[in-house]
Amino acid sequence: MPTLADEPHHQRQVAESFGADAERYDRTRPRYPDALVERLAADGTDVLDVGCGTGIAARQLQAAGCRVLGVDPDARMAERARRCGLDVEVATIEAWDPAGRTFDTVVSAQAWHWVDPVAGAAKAARALRPGGRLAVFWNAFLLPPGLSDAITAVYRRALPGSPFFERPLPSGAEAYSAMCARASGGMRETGAFGEPEEWRFDWERRYTRDEWLDVVPTFGPHSQIPPDKREEVLAGIGAAVDAVGGAFTMRYATMATVASRAG
Repeated sequence: MPTLADEPHHQRQVAESFGADAERYDRTRPRYPDALVERLAADGTDVLDVGCGTGIAARQLQAAGCRVLGVDPDARMAERARRCGLDVEVATIEAWDPAGRTFDTVVSAQAWHWVDPVAGAAKAARALRPGGRLAVFWNAFLLPPGLSDAITAVYRRALPGSPFFERPLPSGAEAYSAMCARASGGMRETGAFGEPEEWRFDWERRYTRDEWLDVVPTFGPHSQIPPDKREEVLAGIGAAVDAVGGAFTMRYATMATVASRAG
């Protein structure tokens, strides 16, 4: 996945582009570890899901016994989530009105980097009951080293000078530590939370060439690539996976930053 700019919440064109292919997003994006879902569900039944997208995490929380309200700025993603039985309101969390509603837990799965870290945390604090938790988390992934190098070369060759792809692909959980630190800083700055803590869950998934090529277009910056260049990138990535046998094992680390609302 290409490295995001330092302040991605200002990149609204990218942040609100995922609904262009909401079906693909819902079909291909990885789910979240059961251990994380169970730990969050133990906090209480009323959950607000910020940047809920198509409802991947929300449906897992529902299956664990939670009542979930989603908030997402993309009406197309919200409609896809509603078709799965979720209640979703269309807004950025910064502009969303809790209207007096409060929740046991506020979560954000793979979306908090699109949120202003201070304004988002402040709104979450307004929506949380005393002692309730804000938990923001990401699926960080680590491609096998040789494949990572080959795919980085594909992006650089096809998109020289692109601000999204000029740096190497992230190297697993370490690449997401800045997102976690940024989230923690925002929580601290509000003065409304106790000291944030970090959780981590490691797991793996096997991908075939075609399965991975189905996932790649869902990464935000790809929406900004001209169609001809996008095809060139996908062809190059496919060739790189073919060169390692047509399939590979992805190592994932689901990383969460969690803080409790001061009482």
